Amino acid sequence: MKAFILAAGLGTRLMPLTKDIPKAMVAINGKPMIGHLIEKLTKSGFNQIVINIHHNGEKIIEYVNNLSFSGAEIFISDERNKLLDTGGGLLKAKNLLENSNDFLVHNVDIYSNIDLREMYLHHKSSNNLVSLAVKERTSSNYLLFDNDNTLCGWYSNTTGAKRIVKEREKYKELAFSGIQVISSEIFKNITEKGKFGVIPMYLRLAKDHNIGAYIHNDKDVLDLGKHESLKKAQSLFV
Repeated sequence: MKAFILAAGLGTRLMPLTKDIPKAMVAINGKPMIGHLIEKLTKSGFNQIVINIHHNGEKIIEYVNNLSFSGAEIFISDERNKLLDTGGGLLKAKNLLENSNDFLVHNVDIYSNIDLREMYLHHKSSNNLVSLAVKERTSSNYLLFDNDNTLCGWYSNTTGAKRIVKEREKYKELAFSGIQVISSEIFKNITEKGKFGVIPMYLRLAKDHNIGAYIHNDKDVLDLGKHESLKKAQSLFV
């Protein structure tokens, strides 16, 4: 089982903590958030982990090279020359990911109590090209799904902008939780180049492919990329 940790962000919301370290290295209860995530992934059965890096990325390399608890092989996708966003980062890591039929992608700054193995197996039993962890919660942006939990569009709760790729009478508005499982078939369908996000790409692909929802309304999710979340996270990581 293979996982890809998106850890190349600039961490601007966590300044000044991230002035000299990457966001992934911000500590919670004495351990970097990336350390907590690697531990969860390995406990969930993921034995190969790819990490993309950018801002002060050498500190992530140093950290993983000195890990004593990891039961996984760890590979680095180096974006220090150019930050490529989520979609560009995925494409950059193609050679490290495409030899796995399916792989999990997890934002480094997301805490959840989702059973990652269960989500991975749920995806494998579906016919989804991508399965997105989503939840009914207040958000600035929503993904729109139909009754079959198929992606149909996107809606901005801030600006009112909307993009519909599959017309339905009504939609479920669900917020993306920063965790997804992707079939390696995705690489045959990526036409974007350079720096780009995954959500616009998924909206393009949703016209002809199944982009599905993995709804986890009974599970928690917390964005660790904000100062106010770090204190709350101290009671979640033990």
